[in-house]
Amino acid sequence: MNISISKQQLAALPPEQFTGQIVVVDSPAEVDGAVARLRDADLIGFDTETRPSFKKGQSHNVALLQLSASDVCFLFRLNKIGMPDSLKALLEDQNKTKIGLSIHDDFRNLRKTYDFKPAGFVELQEFVTDWKIIDKSLSKIYGILFGKRLSKSQRLSNWESEQLAEAQQHYAALDALACILIFRYLKEGNFDPDASPYHVEAES
Repeated sequence: MNISISKQQLAALPPEQFTGQIVVVDSPAEVDGAVARLRDADLIGFDTETRPSFKKGQSHNVALLQLSASDVCFLFRLNKIGMPDSLKALLEDQNKTKIGLSIHDDFRNLRKTYDFKPAGFVELQEFVTDWKIIDKSLSKIYGILFGKRLSKSQRLSNWESEQLAEAQQHYAALDALACILIFRYLKEGNFDPDASPYHVEAES
């Protein structure tokens, strides 16, 4: 038996809300302090956002890098500050555990602009398979574990806008925090695959 949640089951779940602290980092002077706080965290959630493109052949650089500790999420506006040395060093630090989903897509998009060598990352898509979870999306994995739905309503919003709306901030922060919550929940043995209501037949 494998574990998988359908789109219909996911849609029926109540929405999750972000209630933690959010810090928008949009000037270079704020970066080192933010990185210092993240270095004190035992785990760091990782995600990025890029302005959507609606024209064939058009693409944009990564606009936002989200790095979350358990109690605070920092939203680094790369389109305004670039990638300062301290931030790059954190992403390259093998000794700081960073957790994301579909991270190689994020790395590929970041490398279009920045030369860095990511290290210390955990790929949730691979990590969750030890618990028989076969879904690959963050929303589905989160729904299976916590019975809540991550909203995707802001995914195609303009991440290069002059000011990030509150809804954008909450969406971006929750995606990064969710990575920590999933990793820790599984690592601490809180999920019993046999007791999950989302069993599906394994493909032969």
